Amino acid sequence: MTAVAAGLGLAAPRLAKDDAGWLAWLGLLALAVGGSAAAWCAWRVLHAVRRRWWALAVPALLVVTYLVLWTVAQGFVAGLPAHPSLGSRTPADVGLVHQPVTLRTADGVDLAAWWVPGEADAAVVLLHGAGSTRTAVLDQAEVLASGGYGVLLLDARGHGESDGRGMEFGWYGERDVAAALDFLEDQPGVSPDRLGVVGMSMGGEEAIGTAGADPRVQVVVAEGATHRVAADKAYLSEYGVRGDVQRRIDWGTYAVAGLLSPAPEPPPLRESVAAAQADGTPTPMLLITAGDVETELLAAELMDRAAPDAVDIWTVAGAGHTGGLRAEPDEWARRVLAFLDAALA
Repeated sequence: MTAVAAGLGLAAPRLAKDDAGWLAWLGLLALAVGGSAAAWCAWRVLHAVRRRWWALAVPALLVVTYLVLWTVAQGFVAGLPAHPSLGSRTPADVGLVHQPVTLRTADGVDLAAWWVPGEADAAVVLLHGAGSTRTAVLDQAEVLASGGYGVLLLDARGHGESDGRGMEFGWYGERDVAAALDFLEDQPGVSPDRLGVVGMSMGGEEAIGTAGADPRVQVVVAEGATHRVAADKAYLSEYGVRGDVQRRIDWGTYAVAGLLSPAPEPPPLRESVAAAQADGTPTPMLLITAGDVETELLAAELMDRAAPDAVDIWTVAGAGHTGGLRAEPDEWARRVLAFLDAALA
C-alpha cells in the first residue's frame, strides 16, 4: 500500500496540473505495481483467514489502506509537489499597472513576481496558497492597491514562473519572503519601516512565520492559516478522541513530507506569533477565518492565545477556505485596509 500511496501522491497532482514529467510516470508505475501487489496481499490474507472472520478482516484491511493512503500520499503531495503553471491572467486584467521582476533568495533561488507601485510609501508582499500561483491573488491585489499600497505579488519557489523545488506546507516561506522584503526596501518611495505581508492559506502561514523571524514585517494579514507542522494541529484536541487519532495520523504525513523535502522545518505558528512580539514592538496580525471551516477558527484561537494583545480574528460568515473576499467583498476591503492603515500609519 505504501507504493500505491506514493504513486497516488506523485501522479494525481501532476496530471491535474498538466505537469506530466518523469515523476508523474513514476507515480503511475508505482500505482500499477503497488496496486497489483496490494491486491495479491489482501487476497492472501483473506485466504489464510477463516471465512467467518472476514467480517473483521475486511474492515481491518480497509482501515489500514485508508491510513496508509492518507498519510503517505499527502506527505508526497507536500514534499514532492507538482509545479503549477502561471496561467494567462496578469494585474492588467484587474486594472493594475505592473512590472515583472525577478528576485534572488539568500540560498540562490530565482523567484518571479509582479510589482505594482503604490501611491503611499507603504508596501505589502502578497502570497498565494499551496498548489496555486500569484494569479490566484489578483483580486486581493486590486483591493490592496486601491488603498494606495505598493503590492508585490510573489510566486513561491516551485510555483508559477519561480525556480526551485516547492514545499506545500510552506517551509521555504521565510527565505522567499525575505527576498521580497529586500526588494521592497530598495524601491524608491517605499519606507523600510512600513512593510507588511498578506497571505492566503499556505501564504498566510508563511506570512506568520516570516513575522516571527524577520523584524522588518510590521503587520500581517493571514487568511485560512491553520498549520505548517504537526504541533499546529493541537487544536484538534477540541474533538476529543477523534481529534487525538487524527493528530497521530497527521504526524505521519508531516514525517513523510519532511523526509522527502530538504526544506528546513519551521517552528509552530503560535511560536512564530509570540516571536513576532518578542522585540518589544508588537506586530499586529489579522487572522481571517472561513465561517464554513470550523478548524480555521480553532487554529486562529490557538494562535491568539500566544499573543492576545496583537492578534485580531475575523470570521467571515458563509465563506469557504480563503473565500472571504468573495463572500464579503466590501467588508473584506474595509477591514483589511483599516487594519493595514492602523499598523503602518
